[in-house]
Amino acid sequence: MLAIDGGDRVRRDAFPKRRLFGEGERDAAIRLFDQALLSGDAIGYGGVEEQAYEHEFAEFMGGGYADLVNSGTCALYVALGALRLPVGGEVVVPPITDPGGAMPVALLCQVPVVADAVEGSFNTSAEKVEAVLSPHTRAIIIAHIAGEPVDMDPILELAKARGIPIVEDCAQAHGALYKDNIVGTLGAIAAYSTMSGKHHATGPQGGVVFTRDEELLWEARRFADRGKPFNVEATSNVRAGLNLNGNELAAAIGRTQLQRLPGAIHRRRQVAHQIQKAIGGLRAVRPGREAGGDGGVYWFMRFCVDENLLTVDKNAFAEAIAAEGIPVAASYRYIPSEAEWFRKRCVFPGSDYPWGLPEYQGDRTAQFPCPNAVAAVESHFILSIHENFSDREVEDIATAFGKVERAYLRRR
Repeated sequence: MLAIDGGDRVRRDAFPKRRLFGEGERDAAIRLFDQALLSGDAIGYGGVEEQAYEHEFAEFMGGGYADLVNSGTCALYVALGALRLPVGGEVVVPPITDPGGAMPVALLCQVPVVADAVEGSFNTSAEKVEAVLSPHTRAIIIAHIAGEPVDMDPILELAKARGIPIVEDCAQAHGALYKDNIVGTLGAIAAYSTMSGKHHATGPQGGVVFTRDEELLWEARRFADRGKPFNVEATSNVRAGLNLNGNELAAAIGRTQLQRLPGAIHRRRQVAHQIQKAIGGLRAVRPGREAGGDGGVYWFMRFCVDENLLTVDKNAFAEAIAAEGIPVAASYRYIPSEAEWFRKRCVFPGSDYPWGLPEYQGDRTAQFPCPNAVAAVESHFILSIHENFSDREVEDIATAFGKVERAYLRRR
């Protein structure tokens, strides 16, 4: 009997905690406070720790430039701000993304245009991006959702032919590889979230802007710190901006985290591949298709359910697995064009800007139903994994999947 119907659960114990922060992070923070006590100086920002973290992050990326900021949302805002896009243009945004992966576009007075997903995926494709390009397109945001790399070569070719910069949203994809290239190095500039749920963190919240273009880096630094005249000959702030800075404490934590990141990525891949292999014999549920290759880093795993083979729908199937003690969620429905702020244009109170800007000459009535994205979220559930899973967790996950499938499999 299934646990959801009153039977025994496959997994009685809680899954292991990730234990993201440990003694190394604590010691790094204490060292900073000890220095503050000795010197009498407050812990600040832009100092030795922050510069070291940015250098070490760039080294992890294989070379380039990094700027630590205070959140992943702000990282995307800064990355877009560094491009200095004329107001009233369009920016292509992902079909499925955290709200912070689309809102910065509107806040910079650009109209967000949603590209649909490739079939069976949470991510977009060159075909879907091209379908929403217009003479007003100023930039393209590509998000590698769930740590799965997007199939980038066709998108890069498309963008190069049109002269459109690509911003990579790597919030969920630290260290993911596309054809041996680390994501975040493929476009003009990239944004990372380093909040405490991601592959590596700089504290409860944080973000990083990365680029291999030094001038873009300086544009980002200026925009992230109220337009301060970094690397230019000026005696006052050169553009309007917000204070989006990181800080020394976040950087000290992040430096310790970066040392662990390669090991965490390796283990996540191991766990994911073990799970994929363990459920390989099931009929109605399978891992989600990874359109950009096998270089993912699995911020979470997607599973596709074939409802035609079952007596229940996908949501009921996922709920039954969760009742067996497995950390699954029935849905990951974060489609920008479905959000109230997007539909009702709630960006600048008292106006419908950026859609209503006089400078905007595009289609003000365009709708983005994103049928592939809707189909993907309606046919997939997600499983939270992390690098602290052992063989026992893999075994329990596979056992629960198999138990639920056997109970709900349609008899022929």
